Amino acid sequence: MKLKSLLFSLLAASVMSGAALAQAPIVIKFSHVVASDTPKGKAAERFKELAEKATKGRVKVELYPNSTLYKDKEELEALQLGAVQMLAPSLAKFGPLGVKEFEVFDLPYIFPSKEVLYRVTEGQIGKDLMKKLESKGIVGLGFWDNGFKVMSANKPLHLPTDLKGMKLRIQSSKVLDAQMRALGANPQVLAFSEVYQALQTGVVDGTENPPSNLYTQKMHEVQKHVTVTNHGYLGYAVIVNKKFWDGLPADIRNELDGAMKAATKYANAIAQQENDNALEAVKKSGKTTVYMLNDKERAEWRKTLLPVQKEMEGRIGKELIANVNKEALALGYK
Repeated sequence: MKLKSLLFSLLAASVMSGAALAQAPIVIKFSHVVASDTPKGKAAERFKELAEKATKGRVKVELYPNSTLYKDKEELEALQLGAVQMLAPSLAKFGPLGVKEFEVFDLPYIFPSKEVLYRVTEGQIGKDLMKKLESKGIVGLGFWDNGFKVMSANKPLHLPTDLKGMKLRIQSSKVLDAQMRALGANPQVLAFSEVYQALQTGVVDGTENPPSNLYTQKMHEVQKHVTVTNHGYLGYAVIVNKKFWDGLPADIRNELDGAMKAATKYANAIAQQENDNALEAVKKSGKTTVYMLNDKERAEWRKTLLPVQKEMEGRIGKELIANVNKEALALGYK
């Protein structure tokens, strides 16, 4: 009788254990390198909220902001190995991965407006670029906007010649390297998490960032001057491990795709305002002088940096660069 009772207890425990396992949520570890109160950080929070609600708790999204899980140089490898399921790396990261076409986003003055940018990211060019990631074990889910970049340093930067000989931090990108060299500066590749200390200690003299990244990382506290050049663009691709994504139940995948579309719409809606607010906060801090280029100065920056587009045709693709510029022409930009 005792044996029957024991067997019954073991069977009941096994059933309960199986039920618990069946109800265990699918965990998505979502790692990124910026602060939670940036456009990307807020969009990740929105995706988590929408994804968990849409799947009725069958999916749990764990967010790891500010390089708490992986740094710049580590995160893509971690995704490919399946150690993390989702990332939103800057578009410059895909060049070193072997998908050099993504470096089109790094070209100076390639996007004269957000309207042109969205025609690219939401159109056929964007779709074709995302498809190129699949051979790397990655599925692209959406493009998240951040904004146009400003230059910062401890001296005024009004003209391109003001940067001559300076050590400027960049992401690992051949295009950004060429851009800084065109300005007469010495590009220094550093992980995003290391930039504040590098600026503080003089390892580098300055850097480029959208205002939201500059402000939330407190770089303005160690940079006396910011110039609103809007010379380049910084955006992100939200990506997921392909094996993980393809292995999800179809209904879960559909719900997550819908949540991502909504989060992407939200991200792109808030990016400009977040950057405007950050620039205003930098001004109010009293630690940094913010300078707006006049028309003559802006023309000089464009004249100096536009040749980088031609220089990078062999790396990125002449046709791709031309197609992006056609989108600008279609909206009346020259």
